[in-house]
Amino acid sequence: MNAPAKTDDFVATKPAVPDNVYAETVLAVEHYTDFLFRFRMTRPAGFRFRSGEFAMIGLMVGDKPIYRAYSIASPAWDEELEFFSIKVPDGPLTSHLQKIKAGDTVLMRKKPTGTLVLDALTPGKRLYMFSTGTGIAPFASLIRDPETYEKFDEVILTHTCREVAELKYGFDLMEEIRNHEFLSEIVGTKLKHYPTVTRDPSYPNQGRITDLIESGKLFTDLGVPPLEPATDRGMICGSTEMLKDTKALLEAAGLTEGANSQPAEFVIERAFVG
Repeated sequence: MNAPAKTDDFVATKPAVPDNVYAETVLAVEHYTDFLFRFRMTRPAGFRFRSGEFAMIGLMVGDKPIYRAYSIASPAWDEELEFFSIKVPDGPLTSHLQKIKAGDTVLMRKKPTGTLVLDALTPGKRLYMFSTGTGIAPFASLIRDPETYEKFDEVILTHTCREVAELKYGFDLMEEIRNHEFLSEIVGTKLKHYPTVTRDPSYPNQGRITDLIESGKLFTDLGVPPLEPATDRGMICGSTEMLKDTKALLEAAGLTEGANSQPAEFVIERAFVG
């Protein structure tokens, strides 16, 4: 998930890197659609973060750095850093970032932060990760972290997009976990993936996740009981409307919003909204 930033005109020259930031090398770039791509880059030796946190990523645009908040999609144990991004043709940063290739330099501020972390939740049995679009990014980190499966018996990742092609990153994550040397055994059958679309009538899972929660179809399809504060925990990352509506549904079910300083039954990442 990512958020807007200020800008200037991009130039081909390579200005000096600002002080107190990391300058990392792009290792790989994969374009999913005309609107979505992911990239991997080197991880600074001293950089530590909790799975689910975000960092400020940037490029030199003109003679100054332009930054944007990006959830770190790779887990805390990974030796590289992964990010999943939208492409905005006239976006202050993404109009340039979508053109990066292996060997290019990307800037990153040194302090990660965020609310979509396991520490912000009280113990429970089942963890829901509700996402739309690039809101899947922090959950890409968490579903590949063994600690998630130490704390929860069942993990349910929902991912809602407009069209089927936009779901591919989520399917790639599932395939990576199934084929991973140690994650496949740790995860086992604990992880369930529930993708839905809103504009492609040919796909089996149709509709906004909020409608599927409200109607009960989500729970019927997954073979699980409705939301229950004693057992269920939630994390939400998506559009402003999706955050508001999903929060209301979780609160109606009796769940309370938490934070790093006061863990509770669900958390929301608001850094990308507004």
